[in-house]
Amino acid sequence: MTLREIVVTGVGLALPGADTPRELLRAVDESGVGRPYEPFDTGARIGRRGHRYKDRATQLALCAAQDALRDAALIPGDGEELTVPGGTVGVVASSNLGNLDTACLTAAAIAEDSVAGLSPMGLPNASSNVVASWAAIRFGLRGPNLMLCNGATSGLDAVHWAATLVAAGRVRRALVIGVETRNAVVEGLLSSAPGDSADDLLLDGAAALVVEGAAWARDRGARPVAVLGRYERRTALADCVRALLPDDAAPGVWFTPEGYGTPRDASATSAPVPDGVPRHDLTAAFGRASGALGVLQCAAAVGWLGTAEGRADAGDALITSGDDTTDAVAALLLSPPGRFAAAPRRPGGAAA
Repeated sequence: MTLREIVVTGVGLALPGADTPRELLRAVDESGVGRPYEPFDTGARIGRRGHRYKDRATQLALCAAQDALRDAALIPGDGEELTVPGGTVGVVASSNLGNLDTACLTAAAIAEDSVAGLSPMGLPNASSNVVASWAAIRFGLRGPNLMLCNGATSGLDAVHWAATLVAAGRVRRALVIGVETRNAVVEGLLSSAPGDSADDLLLDGAAALVVEGAAWARDRGARPVAVLGRYERRTALADCVRALLPDDAAPGVWFTPEGYGTPRDASATSAPVPDGVPRHDLTAAFGRASGALGVLQCAAAVGWLGTAEGRADAGDALITSGDDTTDAVAALLLSPPGRFAAAPRRPGGAAA
């Protein structure tokens, strides 16, 4: 695969406590103050049409997707009609637990009353790719459509595969969504309960990005907010970081893995990132994010790049998901839009 610049042109959020990428960092700085937040009101964003026959994860995903597409000027502020051909836009979504409640409730209904107890309107929500499919249907995105459920690295993996689709020329741009929900089924699976401490909260929200070939963004007058850099996937956090930052180079900021530094996290003492580098654990403010974490971290990195601290000479944003207690670690660099990231990507052939 040849390489050239791939950029982020839009960011969308649907979670309590932050409406913009910059507010993600503010929420982290104020973590523990005024939590837990009230649940995000999806009805206020997408209306009744967006709710009908859809589960919570899909509703949240559609809210974040709408926000990201508007931020990228791919749909107008007062509508949802695409400003580019639908075949030039793909979808890659990530969620480890998003429709778990639907799947479990469906299985319970079959066990109790056979298939006669199922609603034909609700059954499609039990499909593993329901989030990516509904996003494509709602906004007319006819490019490749992928759903990832890949553990701790799933969100960053989704960003990587979306960029790969663009680099390979399958599409000119791709919508990336990360979403997780908090409900009784998920809490039961993860041994979490409503009465747990704030540190044990689960994310109930979504984040979305639009990644795009720089040339195609420029052709339509879109303004990049970040440049995608190198991506690595390894078995250990220290190895993953060293692969991205050789010779102990220091990033401008570090978005750490979920629960970084907790007693269970042995990797906290081995990651080769200088102590003076600012670091943020988004789960301190928003709860354990699972498959949504990598996308949420990218959104926060865009917020940091838009601040004085994220000026063009401040260094890249290092994003890591997974640690030495998980089956893999993924890492990604994001750079300011005014310069190229290290070893940037290059879009391949013409998009559909």
